[in-house]
Amino acid sequence: MDSIATLYVVATPLGNLADMVPRGLEVLQMVDRIAAEDTRRSAPLLAHFGVTTPMFAYHDHSGSRDTERLLDVLRGGGSVALISDAGTPLISDPGFRLVDAALAEGFRVSPVPGPCAVIAALSAAGLPSDRFSFEGFLPAKEQGRRKQLLGLSGETRTLIFYEAPHRLLESVRDIADCMGDDRVVVLARELTKLYETVVRKSAAELAAWIAEDRNQQRGECVLLVAGYQPLPDALPVDALRYFDVLRAELPMKQAAALAAKLTGVKKNRFYQYGLEHPLKN
Repeated sequence: MDSIATLYVVATPLGNLADMVPRGLEVLQMVDRIAAEDTRRSAPLLAHFGVTTPMFAYHDHSGSRDTERLLDVLRGGGSVALISDAGTPLISDPGFRLVDAALAEGFRVSPVPGPCAVIAALSAAGLPSDRFSFEGFLPAKEQGRRKQLLGLSGETRTLIFYEAPHRLLESVRDIADCMGDDRVVVLARELTKLYETVVRKSAAELAAWIAEDRNQQRGECVLLVAGYQPLPDALPVDALRYFDVLRAELPMKQAAALAAKLTGVKKNRFYQYGLEHPLKN
């Protein structure tokens, strides 16, 4: 192991402790300090492997003083290992501040790859994986969540979200409303743990399935949404957004005419779409 002062970014198991990579364990044993997102959650992991390295909390509420304390270890020639609650640090957690500060001062930053919920979920989802977009957590409030989903409704890449279990059902219902009942969605829940679940259904079917089984509203959840696949003669997504806003306030014929002026799409196409796809109350 290198003796130069280094910040190691160490992946830890999502749940199954057998997934701990040997190099990660070696790093945790030899560094001078471990920066953990939640020391209470990381303590059982370290105890299981007999790691006695001093641990320091570094999380969303950590300020500049906490960052400085860890940088002081590096300034003194020591090394630090950064770990999250589970999986790969910096994927929807605050570790980037420490990494950014370490790089700014010229310290070496070395990744120790391993488990990552985003990649694990994608590998088992059966959705296109050559191009994908990780969007982190959806907004907690309905208005913000629906706004983000509507903005992503025309994205052709596979979309990946983390979601809190108590918001899972509402989020899947919003995906169905904003992206279509038939959009394919995959729920990857409790990956590598006892109750691991990977289910792929249409958005409407998945929402109904989750509603029927409250056990699915527990644990760590990843949602994967198939990218938008326009039909050859489909109206552009942006044009449909204009039309949906207009027809919510105006008679269909007038909304179609105004949408045509704004987008250059023929008004009869909007009118026909409106007849075939009534607005939901």
